Amino acid sequence: MSLSLHTLHSAKGARRSKKRVGRGLGSTGSYAGRGVKGQRARSGGRSGLKLKGLRPIMLSTPKKRGFRSPKAHAVVVNVADLAKTFASGAKVTPKALLNKKLVSDISTGVKILGQGEIGIALTIEGCQVSASAKQKIEKAGGTLIAAR
Repeated sequence: MSLSLHTLHSAKGARRSKKRVGRGLGSTGSYAGRGVKGQRARSGGRSGLKLKGLRPIMLSTPKKRGFRSPKAHAVVVNVADLAKTFASGAKVTPKALLNKKLVSDISTGVKILGQGEIGIALTIEGCQVSASAKQKIEKAGGTLIAAR
């Protein structure tokens, strides 16, 4: 017999039939498998398995609060990282930062921040620069070419 959709069957005993509760007194005893009285014994009563006495998972998981801007932000690099990676007199561009693996994506732009120290003269081109980073780069003898 060939194997096709209409010939597929699960193994014997792999599937168990659902207990049909509340369908007469026949096979399940005098309370029809619903226990004695109460909301759960009635039709349309509280349904589903819940952890009684414990806080439901839905309520205990933290919800997002506050505001997250949908605007794409520039990837940041600190001047200390530039000092470690580039040689004196080098030209720093977003593409050069990507090649040196200091950033993983340049589509949203690159911003250089002033954390750390820099003692070499670099030419920064095509990057946004914070005020503290600008001061440190110019103090070290570097130059800034404005981002287009």
